[in-house]
Amino acid sequence: MRAGLAFAAGVAAFHLFPVMPSWWMVALPTLLFAVLAWRLVWLRLPFACLLGVFWAQLHACAVLCEPFPDDLARAPLLLEGRIASIPVETGYATRFLFQVERTLQNTNPIPFQGLVRLSWYKGAPALKAGERWRLPVRLKPRHGYANPGGFDFDRWLFERGVKATGHLRHGEGLERLDAGAGPYWLDRWRQGIADHLARVLGDARTLGLVQALAIGETSGFNPEDWEILTLTGTSHLVAISGLNVGMIAGVFLVLARWLWSRSVRLTLALAAPRAGALAGILAALVYAGLAGFSVSTQRALVMLAVVLGASFWRRTLRPYHALMLALVGILALDPGAVLSYGFWLSFAAVALLLFNLGQRLPSRDLWTRWGRAQWAVTIGLLPLLLSMFGRVSLIAPLVNLVAVPFFSLLLPLVLIASLASLIPGCAWPLVLTAELLGWCMDGLAWLATVPWAAATLPAPPPWVWGVSAIGVMLLLAPRGLPGRWLGLMLLLPLVAIDPPVPAPGEVWFTLLDIGQGLAAVARTSEGTLVFDTGPGFTSGFNTGSAVVAPFLLHQGIDHIDRLVVSHADRDHAGGLRGLVERIAFDHLQSGEPTELDLPGATSCQAGDGWTWSGVSFLFLHPEDGGARGNNASCVLRIETGGRSILLTGDVEQGVERRLVERLGSKLRSDILVVGHHGSATSTSGEFLHAVAPGLVLFSAGYANHFGFPAQMVRERVAGQGIGAFNTAIEGAVEIRLGADGTIVGPRGWRGQAGRLWTHRPGRGE
Repeated sequence: MRAGLAFAAGVAAFHLFPVMPSWWMVALPTLLFAVLAWRLVWLRLPFACLLGVFWAQLHACAVLCEPFPDDLARAPLLLEGRIASIPVETGYATRFLFQVERTLQNTNPIPFQGLVRLSWYKGAPALKAGERWRLPVRLKPRHGYANPGGFDFDRWLFERGVKATGHLRHGEGLERLDAGAGPYWLDRWRQGIADHLARVLGDARTLGLVQALAIGETSGFNPEDWEILTLTGTSHLVAISGLNVGMIAGVFLVLARWLWSRSVRLTLALAAPRAGALAGILAALVYAGLAGFSVSTQRALVMLAVVLGASFWRRTLRPYHALMLALVGILALDPGAVLSYGFWLSFAAVALLLFNLGQRLPSRDLWTRWGRAQWAVTIGLLPLLLSMFGRVSLIAPLVNLVAVPFFSLLLPLVLIASLASLIPGCAWPLVLTAELLGWCMDGLAWLATVPWAAATLPAPPPWVWGVSAIGVMLLLAPRGLPGRWLGLMLLLPLVAIDPPVPAPGEVWFTLLDIGQGLAAVARTSEGTLVFDTGPGFTSGFNTGSAVVAPFLLHQGIDHIDRLVVSHADRDHAGGLRGLVERIAFDHLQSGEPTELDLPGATSCQAGDGWTWSGVSFLFLHPEDGGARGNNASCVLRIETGGRSILLTGDVEQGVERRLVERLGSKLRSDILVVGHHGSATSTSGEFLHAVAPGLVLFSAGYANHFGFPAQMVRERVAGQGIGAFNTAIEGAVEIRLGADGTIVGPRGWRGQAGRLWTHRPGRGE
């Protein structure tokens, strides 16, 4: 058991490395300890730990050792390979994984193979998993936004073995080479089931829910439904996970055991408990196959195989030993599973139940035992959920108290109705089941409207997680242990400790990484300013809700004192609606207030401004309301302690010229957020000379198709000896101006919080 823990610790430790270690640094110590541990028993645990590190590196190398080259980002390429997942139609594009077998550039072969994620935006035909295609594409290395409190897209892609992302381009070479399923026959089978369910249920609201329960396909879920499930703590019920696999295994185990025991001949051949265990694991195997053997189902299968295998072979297995065998089995199968939140939540939940219930005499009351289990899981996972998501459902214990047993009955019903629908004229059971699921979703939607349904907390200092974990263990310990009440005291730091805030006269400025657009946050001790909200897309995704709001909540900010949208272009105002749906604001100003379609917006005017705790905010443009588009952008100067930051939105060189003529040396600023993302239409030499910054910041998307920042602008900045940071390279950029004139930073989040899977443009993986 200790060796298993050491192996697991080694696997986890490897994924904390900021960069991929060299092979000799891991392989040589592992080999040395392997030789020494043969004789020295006390070295066996360190050897197991090193073995875990080596095994994790071997697995990660499949993705990291031969990455997609940076210099081929957005280059026209021709790929040959197979569709490696069920294609997902979103209404504006079809997305799928593609296993690249051959890569060509101008008919020249490129040494790149591996898994890529593609989007087919226009005119996509009906695609099938396993089909072999030749596709003209543009790719770029896996690269997501990098912001404090934000979703780590690089990690998400690395978990799935994806080396690059891209889209199809217009060009010659598009051809279906083979319509067969090849090695992806299971995905083709699952896709056929998903298509059948879609034909039967049509545009039913619960189609996505039925597909999720039947085959683990959650692409049909819309963001609103996911939010409902998150707020009520029931998202674990609707995707094929350990709980669902366990339900099916349990149903078949009990049913097979009962039926088997009815026959004397069968019982003499094989004991009913052993027959039940065999039926349970076979049912779990088939159901996991329906889910495409996802990571969560793999975990469940390994755990069930350990437990039911012990039952079949009549071996006494201690619960913690079973848990440890499952842990080692999963990490041996897939070391990258440690990056999955579900991995930690599922193992932690089982360990908590064993710790809390295994030390007590069993209660005869089923509901008492079930309620105690819900209490143990809710309290025990609280620190873990907050550390991962920053939010936890407060009503989850009560909801799951009813929802889990109810879904335990619904799940077999969904499967039986889905099978029955294959018989001509027997679609009505599935339709009725879908209606029943719709009523369930309506009930959860009503519960999600409760104001206190969920709590969102800012990120506390790291030591708080350790203290809260000790508090949880005390609260769940047996009643006879003295001092259990101290557990509540140790949980208090989770809600009592606030993140640090700027001192009076300080301004903490963060230029967020939102791709091709602009969003910045300036914090003082008295108020918070958000300048622009980043882009919004036709898919419904917007950086206001996906990047800006999570950053603010991560910093403990649940209210915006002033919201400035420089102008109404989509890359600056596209995230506005998503942001204000999550976080309230007091004042909204813009260079184009009437274009925002949001009541209460007022114009920003040159000369207007305000002061927060000694920090001055002053608008320098527009002078009147006649400008439109880029030149209507609000130009804002932030100053404290003799230091200043200038934000220019998208103003072009004509406006820059007028600003120089009108303000002259008053434009001087230490930090300039370059206009229009570094476009050649802005940041003239005259304007740059007048501002005379020591640092310029570019807000641009990585490998964007505009080519921003423009080469001439970068050369102009470098020619004047000015330092430059680009969010496409550095991620979110943080700078702090002190009341005494000090400047701390800049610090890029991609380098500060990067891990071995983090893409570092121009510097390899």
